[in-house]
Amino acid sequence: MALRPATATVQEDNDRVRVTEWHLPPGSETGAHVHEMDYVIVPVAAGTLTIYDDTAGQVESPLTVGQSYFRRAGVSHNVTNQGESDIRFIEIELKPERAT
Repeated sequence: MALRPATATVQEDNDRVRVTEWHLPPGSETGAHVHEMDYVIVPVAAGTLTIYDDTAGQVESPLTVGQSYFRRAGVSHNVTNQGESDIRFIEIELKPERAT
């Protein structure tokens, strides 16, 4: 089954953070990508993501509204919604501090 692209809306992008709202309707995906920065995920709509990870293979990842989690840079995966309801989350990427 071919998946359609998820929608990413950048809400803030400055020298410290990039904040993106991700909307994954049923049958959508982020596309394979590698996280270049540490990041925090804040779910705003519950659901179960199916994640295709380069190291762990296929993993089911349930999201609970308000139950945030942190990951280090280097994660390589494709995030999909194979369920029947919309999934939304906020991704907060933490940019490295620059010397002043």
